Amino acid sequence: MNNSKSFSRRNFIRKTSAGIGAGIVGAAIPSCSSSTDEVKKKLPREIIIAGVDLRGLWPDTTRESRITRILQRMELVAGIEPDLICLPELFDTMWVSEQYRISEVAESEDTPGPVILLIAEFAKKYNSYVACPIYTKKDGNYFNSCLLIDRKGNIAGAYHKIHPVKSEILPSGPTDDVGIKPGSFDQPVVTTDFGKVGMQICYDANWIDGWENCRKKGAEIVMFPSAFPGGRILNHYAERFGYYIVSATGQDSRIVDMSGSDLDSSSTFVRYSWARINLEKVNTCTWPTNDKIPEIFKKYGSKLEIKVRDNTSIITIASLDTDLKVMDVVREFGLSTVDENIKSSEEAQVKYRL
Repeated sequence: MNNSKSFSRRNFIRKTSAGIGAGIVGAAIPSCSSSTDEVKKKLPREIIIAGVDLRGLWPDTTRESRITRILQRMELVAGIEPDLICLPELFDTMWVSEQYRISEVAESEDTPGPVILLIAEFAKKYNSYVACPIYTKKDGNYFNSCLLIDRKGNIAGAYHKIHPVKSEILPSGPTDDVGIKPGSFDQPVVTTDFGKVGMQICYDANWIDGWENCRKKGAEIVMFPSAFPGGRILNHYAERFGYYIVSATGQDSRIVDMSGSDLDSSSTFVRYSWARINLEKVNTCTWPTNDKIPEIFKKYGSKLEIKVRDNTSIITIASLDTDLKVMDVVREFGLSTVDENIKSSEEAQVKYRL
């Protein structure tokens, strides 16, 4: 089927946008709203993040059907009032039987096409950032990309997959009329109204460079849209580099804490994951933090949450007080973050290596 004949931009936007807000009949939409007495005072850097998976939406017949169904699934997530949602890699075309050409479905970052516009409409309606992974085109090149759409529906930043598989780079099928260009190693981390967001896509999980680049540029959350789940390596990266990871894949969705632990995952009956997270949080080294814990507790008590994990030699400290910055505590007690300790060791290694 020729995509240009079956996929009218104007008609698709009109038909699909009419369904935004309709939800799924009979489905329970979760909500985080409560009575005034039950609502805990929100911390200054506390946000809700979520990821949506593709399980149950594939195989699909047409691209139009897939997009409609992913929007319906996003409607369910909207009930938790997320600040950030991640969608799966190439969610509009992955495992869809309709024949299309990459050059036809790729959308311009400069002049948004129908899919970007639909996701932007959702982002504006629900006041949420959305990681939108689709094929894009720029300056005559084609990319497997993830666009971060902001709360106003604008493209806040774009990431191009650094490590596409060989079959993406070299056209290998009837729909692959163009090859995907690998993205540059030095890509931006996006500054949002709550913190810094990085992005990685699928096969990127097999190389550490992009994940380390996110750390060097100060990412606090990394979006991981993918076809495959990624598995335990995501937990390693989260702990190693000290950021949260939101995965949204063809199989599952997970929220991984900066400690490397899973906070939530999608399941048979709920095809998304979500968590309320605190960005005023940091991984510190066991020493000297371990020796200072009694002193820290004596002064700050319940204003901090301290988690000790002996098997990783990491102690995670989070502020639970609106007026207390976690890095102020780190400095006050002469502690060092894991990241600072690694940087310091690297500098010494470079200086004294033979």
